[in-house]
Amino acid sequence: MSKVAQYLQEHLIGEVMTSPDAREYFSTDASIFRLVPQIIVYPRTENDVRKTVRFSWQMAERGRNIPVTARGSGTDQTGSALGSGIMLVFPAHMNKILTLDSNKAVVTVQPGLNYGKLQQTLLTHGQFLPPFPASQEYSTIGGAIANNAGGQKTIKYGVTKDYVRELRLVLANGEVIKTGRLSPREVNRKMGLATFEGEIYRSVVSLLDDNKELIKKTQPTLPKNTAGYDIWSISGKDGSIDLTSLIVGSQGTLGIVSEAIIETESHNPVTTLVVGFFDDLDQANQAVQKIRKLAPSSLELVDENLLNFIDEHNPNQIKSVVPKPFPRAIIFIEFDDVGRRLQSKKTKKCKKILNEYAKNLVVEQDIHRQEDFWKVRHSAAAVTWHANNGKKALPIVEDVIAPPEKLNELLEKTYLIFKQHNIDVAVWGHAGDANIHLQPFFDLTQVGDRQKIFKIMNDYYQMIVDMGGSTSGEHNDGRLRGPFLKMLYGEEV
Repeated sequence: MSKVAQYLQEHLIGEVMTSPDAREYFSTDASIFRLVPQIIVYPRTENDVRKTVRFSWQMAERGRNIPVTARGSGTDQTGSALGSGIMLVFPAHMNKILTLDSNKAVVTVQPGLNYGKLQQTLLTHGQFLPPFPASQEYSTIGGAIANNAGGQKTIKYGVTKDYVRELRLVLANGEVIKTGRLSPREVNRKMGLATFEGEIYRSVVSLLDDNKELIKKTQPTLPKNTAGYDIWSISGKDGSIDLTSLIVGSQGTLGIVSEAIIETESHNPVTTLVVGFFDDLDQANQAVQKIRKLAPSSLELVDENLLNFIDEHNPNQIKSVVPKPFPRAIIFIEFDDVGRRLQSKKTKKCKKILNEYAKNLVVEQDIHRQEDFWKVRHSAAAVTWHANNGKKALPIVEDVIAPPEKLNELLEKTYLIFKQHNIDVAVWGHAGDANIHLQPFFDLTQVGDRQKIFKIMNDYYQMIVDMGGSTSGEHNDGRLRGPFLKMLYGEEV
C-alpha cells in the first residue's frame, strides 16, 4: 500500500484499498472509457469525505495533484464515474434514508442510496420521485443528482433539479456547506465570510452580474438540458441565490454531495396507457405535438429498427403485443391523473388524435397488459448489452435533445447520418421531449471504427446544434461530451 493510502487509512473510518483487482474493477463505468484509479476509498461518514478531499487539496498546494472522483454504481455512460486519483465509492456505507416526512413529502438521503430502494420505500408511503432514470434499479440517488437525471415521467414532472431542495456539500478544500435558496440579505452575509464558501458566493455573484446579458441571451429553451453547468437557474427574480441548481448536474466537479433533502410527489398507481402505431414519422410528430397539450405522465417512443433488432435477438419479448409487419414507430402515452373521470376525458381526446394520425391504437387499463406494452419500450436495454462479431453497442451519441416540434426532423436526420456511414441504428426515447437514445455498433479494436466514431460525433453534434437542440438531454457531459460544449454554447459562455 502506498504512503498516501496508508495516511488515508490511518485517518479515515472507512476502508482504503489499492489492490490491482479493486483498481481494475473501478477503471470502467458504462461508457467507452477505461481509467485506472490509484486508490479506492469507501467513506463511512461525511467526515471521511471531508478528510479525503482536504488531503487532496493540501497535496495540490505542494504541487502534487491527486484528483478525487465521486462514484455511485458506475452506470454513467459518459465516463464521469472514472478518475485517475482517489475514487470515493459511496454505495458501500453512505447508502441510507436519514429521514422521511410523509406529511411534507420530503426525504433526506445519503448519495450512495440505491434509487430503486428509495423508490420502493416512497411507494409504501404513497409517494414517489418522478424523474427516475431507466437505470433506477441499479443506480444511486447521488448519481442522479450529479447528472440531473430525467426519464419517462419528465414530460409531466420535470427533472431531478426540480426536486432537490437542499444539499450538504464538501468543497474542494474540505469545507462543508449547505446549499439552498438564500435571500439577498443572506447572500450578502455569505459574501462577507472569510472562508472558501464566502469566496464562492463572491465569485458567483460577480460572474452573474458581469455576464447578465450573455446569460439571458444564451438560456436554453428546451424542455430539459444537462449540457454544461446550469448557470441560468442560480439567480431568482427577487435577487435570491441558490447554488443547489448549479451543483445538481455538475457531476461532482464543483463539490461532493454528502446529503440531500429531496421533495417527492403523490403516486397514483391507477393509470391509463394508450399505444399508437405509426407508419409515417411526420404523422407521429403531429400526433405527439397535440398529445403533449394533454399533459400525459409519459410520452415515449420506439422505432422500427429497435423492433426488428428485438425480433431477431429476443422475439418473445414483443411477439404477443406488436404484430408484424412492424410500424415505423410506436408511441406510448400514459395518463396518471387522480380520478378515472379525468383520465377518461384525456384518453378520449388522445384517441381522437390517434384516430386522425395513427395506423391503429390500443387503450389499456389492466396493469398486467400495460406491463406487456411497457416491456416493448424497455426492451431497448437489450441493445446495450448485445455484442455481434466483435461489434458492441456503444453510447457515443446517445442522448441528444431537439426542440419538441422537430421530433420527426431529428429522427430523419439521425437515420441519414448513420446511413452515410453505413451503420444501422435503432432509436428509442422520450417522444414528448424529442430526447432520443441510440447506441450504434462498433468494434473498437478496429482503427477504422475508432476513426468513424470521431467523425460521427462531430457530424451528429453539429447537426443537433444547428437544429437548436442540445448534445445532452439527461445523461450529462462527462469525458465524452465535455469537448463539445464550446460547439453548443460558443466561446464566451
